[in-house]
Amino acid sequence: MIDLNFITRFRTETKYDKSNKNAKASYLNRIRWAVSLFYCAMGLTFASWASRIPDLKTALHLTDGDLGTILFALPLGQLIVMPFSGKLVTRFSSYNVLIFSLLLYVFSLTNIGLATQPWHLALGLFLFGMFANLSNIAVNTQGVYTELLFKRTIMGSFHGAWSIAGFSGAILGLGMIALGLSPYIHFLIIAAIALLLIAFNYRFLIRTKDKIKPESKKFFSKPDKNLIWLGVIGFCCMASEGVMFDWSGIYFKDVVKVQGSLVVLGYASYMIMMASGRFLGDVFIQKFGRILVIQISGLMISIGLFVAVIFPYIVPCTLSFMVVGLGVSAIVPTVYSLAGKNPSVPPGEALTIVSSVSFLGFLMGPPVIGYIAEWFGLRYSFAFIGIFGFIIAIMVSRIKAIA
Repeated sequence: MIDLNFITRFRTETKYDKSNKNAKASYLNRIRWAVSLFYCAMGLTFASWASRIPDLKTALHLTDGDLGTILFALPLGQLIVMPFSGKLVTRFSSYNVLIFSLLLYVFSLTNIGLATQPWHLALGLFLFGMFANLSNIAVNTQGVYTELLFKRTIMGSFHGAWSIAGFSGAILGLGMIALGLSPYIHFLIIAAIALLLIAFNYRFLIRTKDKIKPESKKFFSKPDKNLIWLGVIGFCCMASEGVMFDWSGIYFKDVVKVQGSLVVLGYASYMIMMASGRFLGDVFIQKFGRILVIQISGLMISIGLFVAVIFPYIVPCTLSFMVVGLGVSAIVPTVYSLAGKNPSVPPGEALTIVSSVSFLGFLMGPPVIGYIAEWFGLRYSFAFIGIFGFIIAIMVSRIKAIA
């Protein structure tokens, strides 16, 4: 039998810069705001791409199958850089890697708007995925360090900031579409906003050195199995997230048959509930425990997706996408928070291991949706992804150490 009773063994020791460790509460709050706004910059960048997927699909004359194939490029870029991202964060610090990678992440977004051929879009998404992964590992490492300074669970609020920015990005996308602005002009505006967030907050990021000094290992040594199982939970959640990010607009356009700028409604409703759930998730976990919260979250993912499949109309689909958003909200922040507290692996490398497994959900989810949609229709593909919520609920019930 596989030992799943591992959560209580997650601890960490981190050497902080004295200016952070001995800081007053007001300065700690400024650090928290800075880290939150970096999450915002990332969420705004990703949501802006997602909000224009229907337009790019139409402009490039792509079928569902074509789009599914091209969408492989984004998670492929993430996976290519994953073996190195954690080591880069550990070697050069999350502070330096986050600033560098986020600047390139924003720049790669603008390049996506220049795509005039399918291979242009694929190449742009590949680079977008690479810098997304580097930024993701670095910013979540910053989140773990900040949570340790506050000595209470606040990781959900960071992911909530990402989700609020994602919702804002969806609303901005709605406005850009209504104004008739091209994706390139839209992405340039988003890049300017992200650069301002970086400029006003980079000085308040945390600089640390890990006390953990792992023994020399082979490059492809076996990873910590505890982190693998956290990654499997994240995989099921992020498969659902990837589908909602990349296909919610297409679902509303092709299945629900909404017109014009309302194609963003499904994505926006999903994002606002995911953001709300992440700010409330820390409170619910402290009150009801991780097992119950994640079990209910998994069931909500499945129920929401199945309702959208059975009732493909604007009101029930909007409500069901909101349920899915609430369902996915607490899972990934909890998984990342636990991974960053592993006693034997530096936070950046631990997060890389968990992300490597979790982001396979992004690799599998959106492209598989495209292929199933090509063969059987988009509604059936959403029903397939709905199964993952039940898997989350069943798996978490076996991890007795989560409380």
